[in-house]
Amino acid sequence: VQLQASGGGSVQAGGSLRLSCVASGLTFSTSAMGWFRQAPGKEREFVGAISYNGGSTYYAGSAEGRFTVSRDNTKNTVYLQMNSLKPEDTAVYYCAARGGPGLYTRSGDMKYWGEGTLVTVSS
Repeated sequence: VQLQASGGGSVQAGGSLRLSCVASGLTFSTSAMGWFRQAPGKEREFVGAISYNGGSTYYAGSAEGRFTVSRDNTKNTVYLQMNSLKPEDTAVYYCAARGGPGLYTRSGDMKYWGEGTLVTVSS
């Protein structure tokens, strides 16, 4: 299984970025997907997740109302649209999967991880 995240970069506070994650080697259309992030010196934390068919999403409180997770099963791709970015959103962002339909929010529950993409938000 490979998860390849992209779309990170540097942006000023209040700006937007869209991250993408292309999956291969798993049955994407039956797999829930998650986004996590890890800031320097901090533990990896949950950001958002989406069900296998896109019908359900779930967000961390810090992401609610600003971030949107979506997916395109025809492209084996999951997205994280991030708006109104804040300096505290600066982190390496990872997409992850467990390989089944269940939604999970704990990093320890995820089986597959991408390499991450760095997001830097300046004030």
